[in-house]
Amino acid sequence: MVRTQVYLTEKERCGLHRMASVTGKKQSELIREAVDRFLDLADGDRREHLLRETAGLWRERGDLPDFAAVRGSWERG
Repeated sequence: MVRTQVYLTEKERCGLHRMASVTGKKQSELIREAVDRFLDLADGDRREHLLRETAGLWRERGDLPDFAAVRGSWERG
């Protein structure tokens, strides 16, 4: 782990202290959990954005094979 210094508002510090008391976890543990959740959320948002950007990308292309026919040829009889 890497030590990092963070500045919190008084409200944030009090809320974190209260949460640590209730959960029995250290404040640093709660902060790491919150950062992990934030990063997971941000990664999911980025992935969704990329999928939306690329949706229908090949829609207007005429040089591609009929994928339904190609897939149909793969099915076992």
